[in-house]
Amino acid sequence: MQPNQASTFPSYSRRAMLQSTASGFGLVAFSALAHTLAAQESAVPPTIAVGKSAAKVLHHAPRAKRVIFLCMNGGPSHVDLFDYKPELEKNSGKPATVGGKKIGPALLGNPHPFSQRGESGLWMSALLPELGKMADELCVVRSMHTDLPNHSQAFLQMHTGSFQFVRPSLGAWTLYGLGSENENLPGFVTINPPSDNGGARNYGSGFLPVHCQGTRIGAPRIPAFYAALLGRDEESGPPLKHLTPPSTTERLQQLQIELITRQNQDLATARPHQPEIEGAIASLELAFRMQGEVPKVLELKDESAATLKQYGIGAGLPTDRFGRQCLMARRMVEAGVRFVEVTAPTSWDHHFLLRETLATSCSLVDLPMRGLLEDLKSRGLLDDTLVIWAGEFGRTPYGQSGSGRDHNHKGYSIWMAGGGVKRGIAYGATDEIGYEAVENPVHLHDFHATILHLLGLDHEQLTFRYGGRDYRLTDVYGRVVSDLFA
Repeated sequence: MQPNQASTFPSYSRRAMLQSTASGFGLVAFSALAHTLAAQESAVPPTIAVGKSAAKVLHHAPRAKRVIFLCMNGGPSHVDLFDYKPELEKNSGKPATVGGKKIGPALLGNPHPFSQRGESGLWMSALLPELGKMADELCVVRSMHTDLPNHSQAFLQMHTGSFQFVRPSLGAWTLYGLGSENENLPGFVTINPPSDNGGARNYGSGFLPVHCQGTRIGAPRIPAFYAALLGRDEESGPPLKHLTPPSTTERLQQLQIELITRQNQDLATARPHQPEIEGAIASLELAFRMQGEVPKVLELKDESAATLKQYGIGAGLPTDRFGRQCLMARRMVEAGVRFVEVTAPTSWDHHFLLRETLATSCSLVDLPMRGLLEDLKSRGLLDDTLVIWAGEFGRTPYGQSGSGRDHNHKGYSIWMAGGGVKRGIAYGATDEIGYEAVENPVHLHDFHATILHLLGLDHEQLTFRYGGRDYRLTDVYGRVVSDLFA
């Protein structure tokens, strides 16, 4: 603009500017309000997945109907259990290098021998002699990998697909996608879950409907609970007597539930954007129905002596506790529970004294795992029950403090059985010392996608709209590993 030239721009005072833009502030406020309302409305579940009619909306024919997840908290050492590495044994004590790059201290050879088991010839550790008898039923994945080598993050990611955010667990997604087979039992149960490494988030429902959350049974520090389930009345009293209060009749309980339900329904009508109220109503009704079903499912007194022996159950036996947990899992899936997680009553976090501590951990779970697979198979349940054995990561091929192994998320092993997977195979491979997955690597997202596929669910279509976007277990990742399918 030339000097002394009149300005062509309009002149505004502060008062005029505020008067003319006031409606804009209202628009900003309305935008935030609309976003909040949209997030609340999106919490309403889609038509897929709730109730016994869920089978009508499966994405494809399922190979499995239910899951038993044997959770090995702490990161079991794959190179000492399922991933035999002769080069690791040969070079024990030498510098740990991969591709000429140092990855850690000296290599640590296997403290326990391996051998080939079954007609399939699967290599397995001598620490698992009983499970080795079921080698021809196992589908071992030796090329698993995940994102972080820290327990809390890796354990959460194994369960929810995310180590950063609160997300629904694998069991919750399974129940959401399939619905329940027994309206008198919870569809998702977790036995002996750890209180650390994410705690309740590992079996939570996140933004999914509240009824998808796992029902916890027992805890690591409540051994008397399991004594009660075995029926040792003289030690712990009648099993689960708290479910049937002696001072309350069934009719009186029913009237109480009906009254509370009516009050909650009135509240739900007044507050339609609070799905937690519907969750509370459903949980109360389920709790009432469970009183007649749960004691029969969890009571082990009617099991034969042969069955108890098969699972390693008996006073003073090291396998007693995990054996009861595995037997409870079989009884639950037989009764219609969709997803049962069983956490082993031992830690696999063997940073020190690997020879001794790994042997102890294996001795607690070896026989019960064989008993579970045999029992499921004899009852015709293994074909459509997917059994999973997994920890959050593996261990390093190099030693730590001379007698243990550190965390390793780059390559580790898990196994599956039943539920439509191949039998007696090993899939994928780590490098020659077991440090990193190099052949057919399977990320945790791929593993989740594969599990859902076996259950008849497409991991890309099983979504839930929350906060204005569609979420899924595998986020934006995951591929189905169809090579594992029978």
